[in-house]
Amino acid sequence: MGTFVISKRYNGDYKFVYATRKGKTIFTSIPCKHKLDCELMIAGIKENMLLFAFTKVKKAANQHFFRLSKDGLVLAHSRKFSTELMLEKGIKEIITYAAK
Repeated sequence: MGTFVISKRYNGDYKFVYATRKGKTIFTSIPCKHKLDCELMIAGIKENMLLFAFTKVKKAANQHFFRLSKDGLVLAHSRKFSTELMLEKGIKEIITYAAK
């Protein structure tokens, strides 16, 4: 089961990451000015995962990643995956365990 972790960036903004049960980061959020903004975004993801879109992207160097967005606003970027299968597993983990 994965977990959300909120932390502060060097410039004073906040971010959150979703990490697997083994501690590997799956995605990182956009910068937020306040910690409460991160908490509200996490609550929204947990409550309404079906309202969010996963946009898959493939880079030229055979790197795969996704963007998590809602209503056209990108809220998070995933880490780079080496294969499309690993990308699918990352998305499946979020859908399965983020709400728990």
